[in-house]
This record gives sequence, structure tokens and C-alpha cells, in this order.
Amino acid sequence: MAKQVQQKQLQLKKDVSPFENTDTRRSVRQLFTSLVPLAALWYGSYLSLSVSFILSLVIGVVAAGFVLRTFIIFHDCCHMSFFRNRKLNKIVGTITGAITLTPFEQWKYSHAMHHATSSNLDKRGIGDIWILTVEEYRAASVWKKLQYRIYRNPIVMFGLGPIYIFLLLYRFNRRGAKRKERINTYVTNLLIVLLYAALILLVGWKAFLLVQVPIFWFSGVFGIWLFYVQHQFEESYFEKDDEWSYVKAAVEGSSYYKLPKLLQWMSGNIGFHHVHHLSPKVPNYRLEEAHNATPPLQQATTITLRTSLASLRFKLWDEAGRRFVRFRDAVL
Repeated sequence: MAKQVQQKQLQLKKDVSPFENTDTRRSVRQLFTSLVPLAALWYGSYLSLSVSFILSLVIGVVAAGFVLRTFIIFHDCCHMSFFRNRKLNKIVGTITGAITLTPFEQWKYSHAMHHATSSNLDKRGIGDIWILTVEEYRAASVWKKLQYRIYRNPIVMFGLGPIYIFLLLYRFNRRGAKRKERINTYVTNLLIVLLYAALILLVGWKAFLLVQVPIFWFSGVFGIWLFYVQHQFEESYFEKDDEWSYVKAAVEGSSYYKLPKLLQWMSGNIGFHHVHHLSPKVPNYRLEEAHNATPPLQQATTITLRTSLASLRFKLWDEAGRRFVRFRDAVL
């Protein structure tokens, strides 16, 4: 039986492999339809300041959506799936990383770890959301419980999270980073300084802050929400290392976030997260094709904008019940 399950899992990966081919024209087109509107909306948000800050803010929210779309390009470059040429992936990834305040080599490393350990209870801690099991929470000290509760508070995670992660955490190298990664972080920081300095010289520092801060914050909230919600659904998948399966972690531990078509386009199809985790080499613009052509993938847990809000209640993983639960469910 175990052998048959393993064969089915291997077959599923083979079924998706034809969609791993990069289409250079589609990649270039996506760059154009992401960066040009982002620049135009940023400038439009600036011009709107003379009319109304509210109007500028509304335009800024739309611009934040294009920052998210740019981040998906960066994300694909980290997987070396946006272009066939590795060097081109690194160049575009570094540039889009500067736009989204994320160092290419650093994030490439942590995100690869996320893919390699997603849903593995024995290998948590790099590139993922902090998750405690019910038993771990019960055994934790008062201080650790307080830290965890603060971390999992939506105001902290989504309100302060973008500031901590994108403005502070990503400005520094992780401990043990290799020379190439450290240099890339410095280059990214330099590009950010040059970009922001040019914008300040163009529009002035006050206008820059009024335009850029909302765009930065909303795009950060959108990004953290997408990363959070696609692994935090009630009947997700988590296993100890000796029972963990890469394919099960992809198909059962990642959701299909069924979004309205406009939001699906804006988020670079990342809602097909189960497909992406199964085969990170599939470029974002082919994820839907892979999903539609592979019936087993269509059985992945589907969440919508409405049902995804329930994930805010899920705080702890219950190993016995194999589901996420609320804090009050962990009370002895």
C-alpha cells in the first residue's frame, strides 16, 4: 500500500512537469504589465495629493497590488523559473527585490528552506510562520505563551509585520550567510537608497512619504496575508519528519485560494499555491494551466475570500485532531 501511494505521488509530480517550461515572451509581458502600471500609479498617487489625500490613498492601494504582482515576479526569479537564463533571473530578481524591499539571495535561501520543510513539525523555523502545537503551548512558559500570543495577534502580524520584516529584518544579513548573499543584501540596500533618493529629489520628501508609506504598508499586508492564509486552514497537513511527505505537504498542506479573476491576476496566480509547492519550477502564469490539467490537484482544499477569514481564529496545531484550533481549545 505504501509503495502504491509513493508511486501515485511520483506520478503527480510527473503530470505537472510539462508546465515547468518558461515562456520568455510571457515573462517579458508580465514585467511590462507589472512595472509600467506601478510607476504610472505611483505618479498618479503623487499628482492626486493636490486634489485629495484620500484619492491619493485609493490610488496607492491599487499601486500596492502591483507591488504584490512585482513580488511574484521576484518570487519566480528566486525559483529560477521566470527566465531560462539563471543570470537573468538573478538580475531581474535583484531589481524587483529592491522595488519590493526584499534581498534576492537572502530570500531565495529562506524560501527554499520553506519549500523543503513546509508542514514538517521537526523542521520549523526558517522562512515560515511561527506555529506551536497544542502540547508545546501547554508546556510553554508564561513568557513564551505571551510572546506567541502577541506574534499571532492580527494587529501585530499584519499591522506591524510589514514594518518589521520589510523595513528592518531584510536590511540585515542572517547569521551564517555566505559572501554572495551578504553582498547581494548590500547591493539591494544601495539600490533602495538610490531609488528613494531619486524619488525624493523628484517630488520632495513630504510627498514621497505620503505616497510611498501607504503603498509600502498595504503591499506588505497583502503579501503577509497571502503567505499566512495559504498554509493556515483548519484541516491542513503537518507531520513529524519520519512520516512527512513532500507531495502531501504540497497538495494537502497548501490551499487553493480561489480569488476573483482580477485579484488572481494581480496576485500572479499565487492562489494556486498547492501547484506551486508541488513544482516550484512552474512559472506563475502557468499555475492555473497545471491545476486545470491535473485532476488530483483539483481536490486540494479550496478557500475563498470569505472562508479565508476563518484562518484568523487558528492559532495552534492539534496533532491529535490533525487540525488548527483556537487558543481556548488548548486550555486544559
